[in-house]
Amino acid sequence: MADTPITQPTDFIRAAVIDDLNSGRFTRVHTRFPPEPNGYLHIGHAKAIGVDFGIAEEFGGQCNLRFDDTNPVKEEQEFVDNIKADIHWLGYDWDDREYYASDYFETLYEYAVKLIQKGKAYVCDLSADQIREYRGTPSEPGKNSPYRDRPVEENLDLFGRMRAGEFPEGARTLRAKIDMASGNFNMRDPVLYRILHASHHRTGDTWCIYPMYDFAHGQCDSIEGITHSLCSLEYEDHRPLYDWFLDELEIYHPRQIEFARLNLSYTVLSKRKLLQLVREGLVRGWDDPRMPTLSGLRRRGYTPEAIRDFVTRVGVAKADSTADIALLEHCLRDDLNKRAQRVMAVLRPLRVVIENYPEGQVEELDAVNNPEDPSAGTRKVPFSRVLYIEQDDFREVPPPKYFRLSPGREVRLRYAYFIKCERVVKDAAGNVVELRCTYDPATRGGNAPDGRKVKATIHWVSAEHAVEAEVRLYDRLFQVEDPDEAPAGQTFLANLNPNSLEVLSGSYAEPSLKTAQAGSLFQFERQGYFAVDPDTADGKPVFNRAVSLKDAWAKIEKGQSGDGG
Repeated sequence: MADTPITQPTDFIRAAVIDDLNSGRFTRVHTRFPPEPNGYLHIGHAKAIGVDFGIAEEFGGQCNLRFDDTNPVKEEQEFVDNIKADIHWLGYDWDDREYYASDYFETLYEYAVKLIQKGKAYVCDLSADQIREYRGTPSEPGKNSPYRDRPVEENLDLFGRMRAGEFPEGARTLRAKIDMASGNFNMRDPVLYRILHASHHRTGDTWCIYPMYDFAHGQCDSIEGITHSLCSLEYEDHRPLYDWFLDELEIYHPRQIEFARLNLSYTVLSKRKLLQLVREGLVRGWDDPRMPTLSGLRRRGYTPEAIRDFVTRVGVAKADSTADIALLEHCLRDDLNKRAQRVMAVLRPLRVVIENYPEGQVEELDAVNNPEDPSAGTRKVPFSRVLYIEQDDFREVPPPKYFRLSPGREVRLRYAYFIKCERVVKDAAGNVVELRCTYDPATRGGNAPDGRKVKATIHWVSAEHAVEAEVRLYDRLFQVEDPDEAPAGQTFLANLNPNSLEVLSGSYAEPSLKTAQAGSLFQFERQGYFAVDPDTADGKPVFNRAVSLKDAWAKIEKGQSGDGG
């Protein structure tokens, strides 16, 4: 029993852990995170990682990383490597406790033999379809396999021959002998081993029979001395089976506790569906910034701090629910607002010539790096006669409540001067291609000595000094809150957002961004938060929009006019 009883749980799992420590059921806390190396981790796994590693950390315990590599057909070393990188990126570490279910294949085989010897497991010749047919329905009990009562010695012989590779895939399985009339389908003689003539990414061709997850899970927990096996809610019905195996094998017995997995609006978190998106080329890979994978979120510009904050806010519950993606976006804005350097970039440029500004003159103006962090200081931004501004910051015929630039109107240039639009230059098709403006030299820094006011401030870059950039504007991958609610006869793919990515190739950024490194994060003033993409090369940066400035969750723009100032 703990020396000092712990009495302040924050959720039902922590309450259970506290009870176990105070009662003496366990004297320590040892958890595990058991990913399958058959895909990349996604935002839902971030919750499980936070629970498994977080609880161990809070209680002074340990958390193992154990790969559930029991299906060689779907597993690859690439996935193993990426999973480890993602966990480290989130800020967690397993020290020297990196394990694999394949580490225990021999022991698991011996456990299976023990169950056969006890008359608790048998080799079954039914096909997968026949096993499903014999299982019964929720209202009707299943039927015993005709091979259920094979003698122990025959079962041992057949299981040994299965291991030796004598039988083709699907010819035989090893099943537990429990209760075909059980109200819990998981107890209706579940399969323990199946034949797979496939090379394993770690064990090669040593094995041709592989344990099912339900059989490997509890025994691996037991071998590693896990105290609390924390699982997602769908394993609640599997817990009686988890307990049955450990009890029948008479080995150390951890405690399994289930919690609701993370669901997210406008998102699919099924690895099967994510794999389909990748294989069909509907995204650019597992790390596409539209994907909910941790690699995709990282590439888009999400920070581990924002994701951990999101997971904490969602909390741990016993009932399934769906978190609003707007909360995830809010957590990112909240984090980047504190840390991201402010810069100016023009995504859709419109040329501006300041006619009364001296030709060839360049001024270095002071710009604030982050108003939320005075220690971030300032930087110099060049100002010259020819600038770029956003196309949206000019209207030849301004709509109501539009206070930005228009003919005869004056606006403030961020950190610079007041300018007034004097003339509009159009091409042969009538499109506005250039503005001819004048500036007031007395307004340097953004204030007029005579006290006159302007209603909008717009950003800009010096055309002579600007860095050409590619900007990728990402939106949600799906256009409906629940992508699985597809029209009759269609799949979730029908809900893909055709406008989830817009690529702008002719954008310009201030010169300080010429050497920006991949992964760097910035706030483009008035535009949003952006990350430098790994595709950046040869002095031409590529930026991914991580999230816009508008915060639907916090409703920070509720009631504001659209003046853009």
